[in-house]
Amino acid sequence: MIEFKKVTFSYKGSADILKDFSLTVNKGERVHISAPSGKGKTTLLRIICSLEKVKKGSFSLENGAKLSVVFQEDRLIPYQTVKDNVALFSNEKTADVLLEKLGLEDAKNLFPEELSGGMKRRVALARALSKDFDILLLDEAFTGLDEKALENALKVTNEYLKDKTLVLISHSEKEAEFLKAKKVNI
Repeated sequence: MIEFKKVTFSYKGSADILKDFSLTVNKGERVHISAPSGKGKTTLLRIICSLEKVKKGSFSLENGAKLSVVFQEDRLIPYQTVKDNVALFSNEKTADVLLEKLGLEDAKNLFPEELSGGMKRRVALARALSKDFDILLLDEAFTGLDEKALENALKVTNEYLKDKTLVLISHSEKEAEFLKAKKVNI
């Protein structure tokens, strides 16, 4: 379970990004966080990941919950191959399976600098899906994918989600609908 209770948050010297925000995400639930740019979507994800601390109100995460994240940035290790980036939190066999499912089997020995933007997004997604997780956090995870790659990436994500919890940050209603995530406005 993820729980925000009357959370107010601001970065040093700026106005409140979140004000009196409350949200409960139960185990196995899928939510789509929606708001205009700059209104706190990524900040929520950062709080869940313990990268930011709540200033006012409270935040709690189910004890022992294992997170897996695709950030807005790909955050790939530049000196590691695609396969090694994906196997970072799993193993080579899992990496091979995911790379094939996401149409990247021919790129597994390439380095991130040799990839297109859409390929990098799929590698970041493969790495997140390869990890043993209870909660999957996706922050604009499908940005830059062409229509065919997007449909396939959504299908693979749904397959790996099963009954696990999803927090989807996206401007795309299509992604949320496909992943059956209920909309939550900030």
